[in-house]
Amino acid sequence: MSRETGVITSVKYEAAGQNIEISLMDVKNYLVSGNASKISNQEVGMFLKLCEGQKLNPFLREAYLVKYGDQAAQMVVGKDTFTKRAEMNDNYKGAKAGIIVVNIKGDIEEREGTFYLKNKNREELVGGWARVHFKDGKEEVYHTVSFDEYNTGKSLWAGKPATMIRKVALVQALREAFPNALSQMYTAEEVGVDDELPIEPINPDEELRKNNQTSSNAISQGKGIDDRRRQRG
Repeated sequence: MSRETGVITSVKYEAAGQNIEISLMDVKNYLVSGNASKISNQEVGMFLKLCEGQKLNPFLREAYLVKYGDQAAQMVVGKDTFTKRAEMNDNYKGAKAGIIVVNIKGDIEEREGTFYLKNKNREELVGGWARVHFKDGKEEVYHTVSFDEYNTGKSLWAGKPATMIRKVALVQALREAFPNALSQMYTAEEVGVDDELPIEPINPDEELRKNNQTSSNAISQGKGIDDRRRQRG
């Protein structure tokens, strides 16, 4: 933490048996989705605090810092983070999730998975549902969400609306079932991040090597241009 500003500039912690060390510049250089040049040190500090507190490894894409224009940065986690943490709980028996549609008969129907007749005047997607089951016989967690509350009509919501609303229902049911492990964590689908986020892991050392190589190539090319200019002069 910087003594002058009180902003967290680096964190060290253990997550899933790995020692994680992340600096402010690691986040700005490698871990921001969107416009990294617009991210503030305060937003990075909050992201570092989230990762440390929840034992998330952003290099494995367990957490994302998303910044678009002058809007406040969004800190989100991947759906796989929710399912993995649920599976680590000894009492977790599994989950099912799907969509809620108004079918061709005009009836409201819960359907497992994401299939529905999307063509105009066939079936209408109106929501998602999820159930989480426990091994000890505890009453299941049943959760539903309204499509209208989350649909942005953009990007993935426009192309894969059933997949998106099913994800929202599932992660919210898991968070309700395991609040100690999943509280204060939200997915991109829940907070209005429309774009598909990267899933490939980040290796900071490899990224630094690539950047250094790119810089070296640029310098070499510039030197070659200067040499040719001198020869022509």
